[in-house]
Amino acid sequence: MGENAARCMISRFLPIPVRRLLGVKVTTRPPAYQLLDQPGSLSPLLHALDRVPEVALDTEADNMYHYKTRVCLMQLLVGKDVYLVDMLAPGLKFDGLLHKLASKHLIMHGSDFDLRLLHDLAGFRPKSIFDTMLAAQLLGRARIGLGSLLEDHFGVAVDKSGQKANWSARPITPKLLNYAALDVWHLPELRDLLTRELKKLNRFGWLEQQCHAQIEAGVTGFAPATENDWRIGRSERLRGAGLGVLHAVWHWREHHAQRLDTPPFKVCGNALLVQLAEAAEAGGSEESILARVHLGKRHSRLFPSLSAAVRAGLERDPKTLPRRPGRDPNHVSLTQAEIELQERIKVDRDRVAKKLGVEPTLIANRSQLAQIARHPRQIGKILLPWQADLLRHEPALRAD
Repeated sequence: MGENAARCMISRFLPIPVRRLLGVKVTTRPPAYQLLDQPGSLSPLLHALDRVPEVALDTEADNMYHYKTRVCLMQLLVGKDVYLVDMLAPGLKFDGLLHKLASKHLIMHGSDFDLRLLHDLAGFRPKSIFDTMLAAQLLGRARIGLGSLLEDHFGVAVDKSGQKANWSARPITPKLLNYAALDVWHLPELRDLLTRELKKLNRFGWLEQQCHAQIEAGVTGFAPATENDWRIGRSERLRGAGLGVLHAVWHWREHHAQRLDTPPFKVCGNALLVQLAEAAEAGGSEESILARVHLGKRHSRLFPSLSAAVRAGLERDPKTLPRRPGRDPNHVSLTQAEIELQERIKVDRDRVAKKLGVEPTLIANRSQLAQIARHPRQIGKILLPWQADLLRHEPALRAD
């Protein structure tokens, strides 16, 4: 018997905290939960919300399976009780639930997508949040996924199959419901642990600023569609027939994705669209452009319409396509002196990040570095206070 196997066998008879200290993964029994999927079934949850100041929250969506993303399930830990709300159940009205949630402090993990989704659904904006992913980033954790954090900190082995599940399928299987319940069950304990570590490093204020910024970003929702969304990949290199073909086949894909109610990437990937456009740009015939195309199990149904799209694209005058948005008239390229300052600020940023043990872009990304180089005295408007404080007294900006 190997050493690991022997350790696991012995640890079966030890308390869970001791097993965790030994480094043995603990498969946590799923918590009990209430599935709310019938008209009027939200009442227990609404009453429970009246008794607590904070809620652990997560959502599951169907963006991997449908053309238009929907919130399919909402998981809430209220006190010691887990509620799973079927957001696709007919007859359920969520206005009261979201109104109450907006007044609570929320514990979430990787909240950006959830907040944008809920804002687009119903204009949702929370009062405050604690995002355990943001906290892990500020602590310099190498692994910041929820499953990884639970494994690293508590020795809990989480089934990851739910990450790619079709949450719009009904009925939801017991296995997926158990997975969903576990997503919120450990969040308060994880929050407490990360809070202690952040305060020990005097970084808790940083997290509060990050979380506030996350809320502000969330209320912008998702970027709306524009007439230039078809300009993907290396489209900026195209000048002639390739532009017409790319425009035609991109819209062909959108049409079929919407008709089939599937994400566009499941019709075909961006790489194929760009390949068709580049072949057209090189002067290929319709037959040579389409020669290597295969659309998987839908090939026989979709290929004729793709051929028609390529043909239409070849016949299109590129000058009639939607114009690329012009350069901002107020935009001026960085001067040589500003480029040199940007590089010095980057050196300072990287040195500070290494000392703190965090990703450099967490302090300032490339775009922000350029903005600071152009307007050094506006660093407090470009960055969050904690970020600006880390850089404004470093050599590059101090000298400037």
